[in-house]
Order: sequence, then C-alpha cells, then structure tokens
Amino acid sequence: MTILGIDPGSIRIGFGVIEKKGGSLTHINSGIVKILRESPLNSLERGLTELLEKERPQLVGIEKLFFAKNRKTALKVAESRGVIMNTVLKSGVPLVEVAPSEVKLALTGSGRASKKAVFKMVKIFLGLKTGPVLDDASDALAIAIAVSNKQQG
Repeated sequence: MTILGIDPGSIRIGFGVIEKKGGSLTHINSGIVKILRESPLNSLERGLTELLEKERPQLVGIEKLFFAKNRKTALKVAESRGVIMNTVLKSGVPLVEVAPSEVKLALTGSGRASKKAVFKMVKIFLGLKTGPVLDDASDALAIAIAVSNKQQG
C-alpha cells in the first residue's frame, strides 16, 4: 500500500510517500509543495493534484490542526488544510487525520516526544542513513508512518 503523508503549513506543505508491504516500510519520495504568494490556494491545489497523479497513493494522512499562538498563521494553515482535504477527497483517495500527539506516540512511544526524537525514528523505521533536509518533509513521513500503523496489510 502506498501512503502519502501531508504536513500542512502556511508557506509550504511537507509530503512524504512510503510503501507498506506486510510489516516493512520503504521510503519512496519526500519533499515540499511550495505555495506561491500570488495565488497561494490555487498553487497548492495544482501542486497537490500533480503530486497525487505522480505518486498514486492508496491512502493519504494529514496532520490535524493543533493550537497555535499566532492566529494569523493558524488561519493560513487552516485554509491550506481545507484545500488539501478537498483536493484529496475529490481525487477519490481515502483520507485519514492524525493529531500531532498521535504521530509522536506512534513513532516514539510518547505523545510528548521532541521533533529530534521523531526525526530519529523516521530514519530508523524507513532505514534511511540520512533523513530529509526539511522538517516539513520529515514530519510528513512521520505522519505517513503513523497512518500506516492504523492500516492492515
């Protein structure tokens, strides 16, 4: 099963694609979908549509919005999540939402783990010598791994 994890953001969207076969996970692709300042929501929809067509995931996982101190940023992330969810649902691919604490718990055994601990476990689960350069991509891979734990097969 091919799983696409998405880490929503206000400026860029992290993505991570993994393959789950039995109990093993393989890194397929990861990176970011850039959001253009001139037409942020349109560029996000276009970029995500291209990603879905290229990777052909069977399941998509997205991180739930968590409390943010900066309301302006939280609103932009919420808008991005709306576009992401709409685009994925229009594509017909099933969508699963996971809370940040669920992701941390699935990867490290603690819902309060640090980003560094999650990053370390992403590398271990996927057998990577080095991890993604951007936090967004690493977080998206963590989301994909957490979602894979919820799925059979």
